[in-house]
Amino acid sequence: MTENIPATGRQFEIVHGGAHAVITEVGAGLRGFHVDGVPYSESYEADRLPPGGAGAVLVPWPNRVADGRWELEGEPQQLALTEPERRNAIHGLLRHTPWAVSEHTDSTVVLHAMIPAQPGWPVPLLTSVEYVVDESGLGVHHTVENLGSRAVPFGLGVHPYPRAGNAATDDCTLRLAASSVLPADEERMLPVPPERELEGAEVELRGGRPLRGVWLDTAFGGARPAPDDPRELVRHSVTDSTGHGVEVWADPVFGWVQVYTAGEFPGRGRAVAVEPMTCPPDALNSGTDLIHLEPGRTWSARWGLRPVG
Repeated sequence: MTENIPATGRQFEIVHGGAHAVITEVGAGLRGFHVDGVPYSESYEADRLPPGGAGAVLVPWPNRVADGRWELEGEPQQLALTEPERRNAIHGLLRHTPWAVSEHTDSTVVLHAMIPAQPGWPVPLLTSVEYVVDESGLGVHHTVENLGSRAVPFGLGVHPYPRAGNAATDDCTLRLAASSVLPADEERMLPVPPERELEGAEVELRGGRPLRGVWLDTAFGGARPAPDDPRELVRHSVTDSTGHGVEVWADPVFGWVQVYTAGEFPGRGRAVAVEPMTCPPDALNSGTDLIHLEPGRTWSARWGLRPVG
């Protein structure tokens, strides 16, 4: 009899002390992270597609490509329109692909997947992601290798929904290490340049803005480490009224962050996604902050979740 497989494939649990995370085979996504039973990311059932892109790895581009069209060295490319209602290609090519496991220990799992040359993406890439839990929280390490014979631009993002324990999202505060915003149109959620400095209520996000009544699906830029940060990391956070919660940290190459407030996350109500990105929406067309990877070269970067307070 054939074994029933959940919608997200096999589930890989990693544990260190009280820290526990679950990673999915399909999409190599983060399905949950908690410490001593306290949740620090939103979770969902294994036998359903990740709601709102929860936990997804977004490669070789995050967010949207307008009409799925871009050019590589003057050659037109046409990606599949994976957000057909808005006529966009969204969140890369590996969200619904089974990834292969190359290592799985008590506290670590490493998965990899190949992006073959295909319509809309002419250069093959090999990408891997390593998840590790330890006494500091969850660390994630991404690599991308160019297997082709020509250079290619790409971007990478991730889609965690950080959670301040059992506090309601409306009772939490969001802090961003960003200094600018890239507005988007409401119909297709595509950028409307130029990028501009934060203004009005947006400025509050730097010091902490209560999430009650706040609705965002917005790309923020200029995300940089604080001048005195000993590890030179970009740090965003979601905390409850007592200051307890979770930090989303990332290497400086993640200079962008998309914030999305979901009205209905399964079993939760309101939730907030804080998505580190190496480039803004539609970067394959604008060229902004794309990573250019030469043949045979490998790129890597890290991010993670850390309980605070």
